[in-house]
Amino acid sequence: MAHDIQIVTEAQLRAAVSLNLTTVDVIERAFAALASGEVVMPPILSMDLPQANGEVDVKTAYIPGFDGFAIKVSPGFFDNPKIGLPSLNGLMILFSAKTGLVEAVYLDNGYLTDIRTAAAGAVAARHLAPKEVQTAGVIGTGVQARLQLQAAHLVRPFDRVLVHGRDIDKARACAADLSNALGIEAVAMADPADLVAQSQLVVTTTPARTPVLRAEWLHPGLHITAMGSDQEGKNEIDPAAIAAADLYVCDRVSQCEVSGELEAARAAGLLAGVTPPELGEVVTGAKAGRQSEDDITICDLTGTGAQDTAIASHVRAMLPDAGTRISA
Repeated sequence: MAHDIQIVTEAQLRAAVSLNLTTVDVIERAFAALASGEVVMPPILSMDLPQANGEVDVKTAYIPGFDGFAIKVSPGFFDNPKIGLPSLNGLMILFSAKTGLVEAVYLDNGYLTDIRTAAAGAVAARHLAPKEVQTAGVIGTGVQARLQLQAAHLVRPFDRVLVHGRDIDKARACAADLSNALGIEAVAMADPADLVAQSQLVVTTTPARTPVLRAEWLHPGLHITAMGSDQEGKNEIDPAAIAAADLYVCDRVSQCEVSGELEAARAAGLLAGVTPPELGEVVTGAKAGRQSEDDITICDLTGTGAQDTAIASHVRAMLPDAGTRISA
């Protein structure tokens, strides 16, 4: 018996799905579901392709109670801009959780991943950042640098942004975009230590393999969200900073051990035998979050398949009739 499959393009998705509090709440519920222990979420399938300067990640999760589950494929081929192509693309496939049939294909070229990743940063800020944030900083100047700060602003409406990147011109461009998007002051900073010193909330959004944020820069009342480390060997945060924080939280411990900041911390001989709390456990109250405004907190986001299933299911509910239908 034939059934219809919905095909939705990036342009259609961009027109319907945006980074707002509704999206943040959708992703927060995915983290809460993870804390239940009933989500089926296999390890990330990650393929490194050094000869092509590329990588491919595949993520998925089944969340009880959801009508569907997503499988997300994210290729990144970083020489593509030299030939006029984007470095990131990809798609999400939504399957019925009852029959396993394909229900929808979202040709988002990474857009839904960008939105759900930024929304996860907002969930971290909502539960771990100080109540009052006057200045937020970002280390990194790409798409996520912009989106992470826009997401954080939804839950901690700061009035000043600081941007640091290896290329000061890119930092200035990022600052200008954030100033326009948020209607607040934004400044490019040459010195990342100065950026951290002036900020109560800092997000790192780089593909670094050596730390871009040092332990000696930590100060009371600081929250850090590290979202760049998502493959083996990547490392944005000084392992000593992870150990020195009052609270270090993982999106998924099993992932952070092999592809997040916890990998580097363990390699440095730190946090041995310690199982950090997960963000979902903080969301549900199963584990304690920030205890005082002076705490130093760090959240390690590697990206979970539960977020992909949540955002894809959200799209399906919002756009039941959008796009093109093919009979399979």
